Amino acid sequence: MTRRAIFAGVILLVSCAVLAAPKKPAKPGALPRYGMLVFSDLCMHPDSGEFGGQRITLQRFAEVDTVLYEFTAGGLSWPVVASDVTIDPRGQQFYFTVQPPDEDERTISGHLADNGKTLVLDGGYCEDQSVPMRLPLVTDFSRKAGTCRACPAPKVKQPPEEEKPVIDTGSTVTASR
Repeated sequence: MTRRAIFAGVILLVSCAVLAAPKKPAKPGALPRYGMLVFSDLCMHPDSGEFGGQRITLQRFAEVDTVLYEFTAGGLSWPVVASDVTIDPRGQQFYFTVQPPDEDERTISGHLADNGKTLVLDGGYCEDQSVPMRLPLVTDFSRKAGTCRACPAPKVKQPPEEEKPVIDTGSTVTASR
C-alpha cells in the first residue's frame, strides 16, 4: 500500500511540474495565439461630451478569431461583428471585413507597432492620408476616456512652379567688332 501511495504521489508531482512548466513565449510584439486584446483611441469631445474614435476587440480562440468593431458617428455605434478575420502567421498584421448598419461593406487592415502596444491602421487619419490611425492597446479598462484632440491642419501642397516659356522674338542680335 505504501509503494502505491508513493508511486501515485510521484506521478502527481511530475504531472504538476509538467503543467506548471513555462510555455514557449510568443515573439515580442506579436499577437498571442489565445486571449483577448482591445485596441482603442476612444475619447470625449469637450464641447459636446460625445465619444470620438474607434475600438477594435480581437478575441482569439482555438477554433476561430473574432473581431468586434466599434466606431463613432455622433454617438458610439453598436459593436459590429467582423467577418473574414485573417491574421498573418507571425501575428504582426491582420485584416477583417465589417458592414456597419446603413453603410457599405469595408475592409480594415493594420499592423502592430511599438512592440505590440499599438495597432496602426492602414489609411489616413483626419482626411490626411500621410498620418496613419494609431490605436493603443488598452491595459486599464477602468480609466476614463481622454479628451479628443482636433485634427491637425492638413498639409497644403504647393503647386509646382510653372516654367516660364522662353519668348522667341524672331530677331537675332550679334555682337559686332
